[in-house]
Amino acid sequence: MSQVLDASPPAPPTTAAPLAPAELAARHGLTVSGARPSLPAYVRQLWRRRHFITAFATAKLTAQYSQAKLGQLWQVMTPLLNAAVYYFIFGVLMNTKRDVEDYVPFLVTGVFVFTFTQQSVMAGTRAISGSLGLVRALHFPRASLPISYCLQQLQQLLFSMGALVVILLCFGVPPTASWLLVVPVLVLQFTFNTGLALVMARLGSKTPDIAQLMPFVLRTWMYASGVMWSIDAVLKDRGLPHAVQVLLECNPAAVYIDLMRFALIDTFRADQLPPHVWAWALGWALLAGVGGFIYFWKAEETYGRG
Repeated sequence: MSQVLDASPPAPPTTAAPLAPAELAARHGLTVSGARPSLPAYVRQLWRRRHFITAFATAKLTAQYSQAKLGQLWQVMTPLLNAAVYYFIFGVLMNTKRDVEDYVPFLVTGVFVFTFTQQSVMAGTRAISGSLGLVRALHFPRASLPISYCLQQLQQLLFSMGALVVILLCFGVPPTASWLLVVPVLVLQFTFNTGLALVMARLGSKTPDIAQLMPFVLRTWMYASGVMWSIDAVLKDRGLPHAVQVLLECNPAAVYIDLMRFALIDTFRADQLPPHVWAWALGWALLAGVGGFIYFWKAEETYGRG
C-alpha cells in the first residue's frame, strides 16, 4: 500500500499583532500620569485629603509669624493697626464718621471682613506658583493648595473676631441674637473667597506677574467697598447714576461687609442694607465657588509643568 506524502512546506506559526501602547495601558488599568480626573472623582479626591488641607492650613498659620517676637499676636494687631490708620485718615481728617453711628465698630468690622477676602485672593494668586516644589514632587489634587490657604485666612479671621467682640463691647454694642448671623455670613464669604482664590491660582500659575498687580486692584476694590465710609449715606446724599448705585450695592465685598455689620452692630439697621442682600450674598458665593472650582479643575493637568 503506497503512502502519499505532502511535500508542501509547513505553514509558519501565526503571531498576534502587537498592541498599541494605549490599548496595552488600558488592558492593565494604567492611566496617564497627571491626567485630569472627572469632576466627581476630583471632588472625592479632595474629600479624602481633607485632613491634609486642614493640617496644612494650620501649619502655615502657625509658621506665618514664627520669626516675630510677638508671634501670633500679629494676627490681631495687623488688622487693628490698619483700622487705626484708616480711622485717622478717613474718620478724622476726612470726617467720614459724621455719617455713621458707632464708627469705630463700623470701621473695624469692615477692615476685618475685607482683609479676609483680600488675603485669600493674594494667597490664592501664589498658591501654585509659590509651591512648585510641592506640586512637582507629589501627586494630589492641586485645588488642595488654594483651599488650604483660604482656610488659613478663615482661621486668622476667627482670631481677629475675638478682638472685634472686645471692641464692640467696649463701645457699648450689646450682644444680641443677630450675632448668630455671623455663621452663615462667614460660610458664604468663605465660599466666595475660595472660588475667587481658585480662579487667581490658575491665572497666577501661568502669569506670576499677576501677584505684583493684585495689590493695586485690591486696594481699589477696598475703596469702592464701603470699608471706611457708608455706601448707604453716600447713595442718599449724592445723585449718583443708577448704574453706579447698582455696582456699589451689589459689590460682593460690600455685600458681605454690610451683612456682618448688620449681624454685629445694633445701630446698623436693615434699611441700610441693599435690596435682596441675602440673595446677592448667596448668588456671589455660588457663582464664585462653583464657577471657580470648575475653572481651576479644567487646568488640573497643567499645574507645575513648563
